[in-house]
Amino acid sequence: MINRVTLVGHMGKDPEVRHFENGGSVARITVATNESYRDKDGNWQTLTEWHNVIAWRANADRAEKELKKGSMVFVEGKLKTRSYKDANGVDKTITEVEATTLRSLEKRERSDYPSTAPLPDSGPSQSGQSYSAPSSSQHSDPFGGEGMANDPSDDLPF
Repeated sequence: MINRVTLVGHMGKDPEVRHFENGGSVARITVATNESYRDKDGNWQTLTEWHNVIAWRANADRAEKELKKGSMVFVEGKLKTRSYKDANGVDKTITEVEATTLRSLEKRERSDYPSTAPLPDSGPSQSGQSYSAPSSSQHSDPFGGEGMANDPSDDLPF
């Protein structure tokens, strides 16, 4: 049996983090995911689904340091359902995603690489020749192989 959830969405608000006396911590976050479709009239519609996520220990610390309202986040975890009594004594049930992996998908500036440095191969080389991009007639594999898409020795059926 599998209980696995993967979300990529935006934070609905800043994380709510609690720290415990024993050094542990817990973070509650809300993540919004969107689904777009065309309605019967051909107009684009967007459905937003809100997800309650709970993160413990290192994931809670990461949420506190790296996440803020509006930032894009990757969450992987499992569904958990729990029951409690509200302030009026009414039984309530809530389903949450308990995060096992939590990552910010926001671009971070690298402090060890100056932003004004030229890009590699962006100008003439030391031999005086300039860099040119491969022509569109050349096929190359983005993972490092040359011309793998046209390799006749590849007998895989897909």
